[in-house]
Amino acid sequence: MEYALHVEDLTVAYDKQPVLWDVDLDVPQGVLLGIVGPNGAGKTTLIKAALGLVKPLTGSVLFAGETYKKVHKRIAYVPQKGSVDWDFPTTVFDVVMMGRYGHLGWIKRPGKKERDAVVKALDKVDMLAYKNRQISELSGGQQQRVFLARALVQDADIYFMDEPFQGVDVKTEKAIVTLLKALKNEGKTVIVVHHDLNTVPAYFDWVALLNIKLVAVGPVGETFTEGNIRNAYQTDTLMSHERDHDA
Repeated sequence: MEYALHVEDLTVAYDKQPVLWDVDLDVPQGVLLGIVGPNGAGKTTLIKAALGLVKPLTGSVLFAGETYKKVHKRIAYVPQKGSVDWDFPTTVFDVVMMGRYGHLGWIKRPGKKERDAVVKALDKVDMLAYKNRQISELSGGQQQRVFLARALVQDADIYFMDEPFQGVDVKTEKAIVTLLKALKNEGKTVIVVHHDLNTVPAYFDWVALLNIKLVAVGPVGETFTEGNIRNAYQTDTLMSHERDHDA
């Protein structure tokens, strides 16, 4: 079986302190996967290591059987909102257009096809009316929608999203969930770092429970069990609304 994401023997450490330890993870194509675990579990690090943004001590990562370098144009990444400089002087339209540069290169100027793709993506996230706004003028939920639009114009096969619901209002959260499910229904693979255990069954069809080591991964109905949750969180409190800013 060819997996959208295949992680083998992945170990990452910061200042000699392991934040991921010997992780083996296989994610089938066309699933909507939530990665959950306590603070410091290594969820963000797992994504960054897969994308080559941090260097692992050991391990390998393949996307549909290929290295990231070979298929990076087919992969989209939405980082945590807090890691972005929102004061950078640029418009909503230009931020979304950045998502097309992987296909265009930095020399070729965007044409009608690219501009139409940006308009379509902004319309999907209900932000077309704000296309000429400076990103610094937007609310937190609006900023997140813009970042999702930037990912959409990449027309990727695999989407990585790090805490997309962080700091957004209920309306935006519902809109994001609808968008993620639509991507899954189109056959895309969507991998999301998530913090709210209560919404896992409603939002995802697959789940990975992580606490430095991988506790379990699989379909939500089989994997999101009391035993696995206790093993991941090392607590008797099964449901938590904790805000997660892990390594």
